[in-house]
Amino acid sequence: MFSVTVVTIFPEIFPGPLGHGLSGKGLGKLWELRLVNIRDFATDKHRKVDDSPCGGGAGMIMKPDVVHDALSYALELHSSKRNRQMILFMSPRGEPFSQKMVRSWFKDEVDGLIILCGRYEGIDQRVIDFWIKNHGMLEISVGDFVLFGGELPAMCVIDACLRQIPGIMHNETSTETESFSVDLLEYPQYTRPCEWNGEKVPAVLLSGNHGEIERWRLAQSESTTKELRRDLWERYERNGD
Repeated sequence: MFSVTVVTIFPEIFPGPLGHGLSGKGLGKLWELRLVNIRDFATDKHRKVDDSPCGGGAGMIMKPDVVHDALSYALELHSSKRNRQMILFMSPRGEPFSQKMVRSWFKDEVDGLIILCGRYEGIDQRVIDFWIKNHGMLEISVGDFVLFGGELPAMCVIDACLRQIPGIMHNETSTETESFSVDLLEYPQYTRPCEWNGEKVPAVLLSGNHGEIERWRLAQSESTTKELRRDLWERYERNGD
């Protein structure tokens, strides 16, 4: 069973959207969710997890000792069962998250995730450096924007990973044709009624000619990617896909 452990000061946020739809149906059957509350590792009576930044400045910084102990506990939860887990820290300065990244993890037979979610103005750099150096933790970003915390980005990463687990998707081949699977955006989709608001479904999709349909879909994916995402298009061309 694929295991996900989230280290956060707001465990009540989870599973959130992950508890619904196909991911929700698989929860407890194909994947498990563990939640580690960082506040449980605070050593004072007020369960304090943050302090003012050294050198001054706005906001508060999460304490290295508390975060370290919470991460260590999360790793212990995995160590008895898991051989290959990814330890991630959701951070706006991290490596951009991508479908290619997800595919590489599962190619390496990753069987679990430990995800650290920061809050406030950030986490003490010393504990980040320690976990990167000693446990291979990766800093991951879901985009060039700033949120209140790492919980929502963590859900995005978890959602993308769950789609790779055999049995989660009713149609396993659908993950092979979605956007970013081969550095292309997905082709446009249509369903019944065949005519709506004066617009018709493209005739080729109703032809029953699967070869023509596949060629049309590829052409649509290529033209859409070239128009909307030049970065993906250039990578697609370089890879000779």
